[in-house]
Amino acid sequence: MLPLNSSQIPATFVLMGWSGLEAIYSLISIPICFMFFLSVFGNGLILHVIIQDHKLHQPMYLFLSMLATTDLLFSLFTSPSVLGIFLFQYQSIRSKVCLFQMFFIQSLSIIESSLLLAMAFDRFVAICHPLRYTTILTSSVITKIGWVCAIRGTLIHVPLVTSLQFLPYCNGNVLSHSYCLHQDVMKLACDGTNTFNIMYGLAIILCTVTVDMILIILSYILIIKAVLHVTSEIEQYRLFSTCVSHLCAVFMFYVPLMALSIVRRFGIQVPPVFINLMANTYLFVPPMINPIIYSIKSQQIREGFYQTFYRRMIDL
Repeated sequence: MLPLNSSQIPATFVLMGWSGLEAIYSLISIPICFMFFLSVFGNGLILHVIIQDHKLHQPMYLFLSMLATTDLLFSLFTSPSVLGIFLFQYQSIRSKVCLFQMFFIQSLSIIESSLLLAMAFDRFVAICHPLRYTTILTSSVITKIGWVCAIRGTLIHVPLVTSLQFLPYCNGNVLSHSYCLHQDVMKLACDGTNTFNIMYGLAIILCTVTVDMILIILSYILIIKAVLHVTSEIEQYRLFSTCVSHLCAVFMFYVPLMALSIVRRFGIQVPPVFINLMANTYLFVPPMINPIIYSIKSQQIREGFYQTFYRRMIDL
């Protein structure tokens, strides 16, 4: 650990696993490896199917391909440090690598939140304005939405992550998670020197994830009102069923993220095991669950899987 009077960013940070459970790290690594494999395989397969099948080049599936790409990158950038701890007890990470990982965790989280909002807008147009669906969500509009999501998520975090390199650090170099988070690194800085990071980080949360969540809720209020005006119960069920996959993805993304943010920002005293559980749920579960949910609920995706594996079997 660094001395308390240090005034520069540590050369390395120490990542923490699940404190008190070091004896069973090898057992914990089994489900973590399994979730990582499912995330990479599932999202990679969905991405492959959508790219290969031209019938899936529709707004909903194009947004899904963007979501799968984001989840795939999220797993690839964040999981190595976690797997290193639980498989090899390797807890040290260079500061530049830590900041690099932090940047992508924060950026990809905002991008995913933006994409979930875009997918809510897609469902809103499809249900509330079905006759104008193809004219509103053209290929050009979808491409622009994708670029806006990517640029919004990346540019907004450049000042935040860059500023951490110039803070004086007085509180050691031990982080409380198995991957690098802005709040963790920021708390190691000397008292009174990180006001910009606190205010800017809070502004990012309020202007991105919070706004996205509010707009998603408003979208579904309008969707529910539109569906309730449909007289046929069968048609109501069909319309609601098209939203189930997206609602599950929204729930799995926002619940652990908001729980972790509330605990961190307001200093709520909870058992460390709960914090670690929420942190790893936020890291592994959404990228793993999303392809499973969409595979189960989307007949077109299932048919795409079948065609992919059927062709492979014929080729063999």
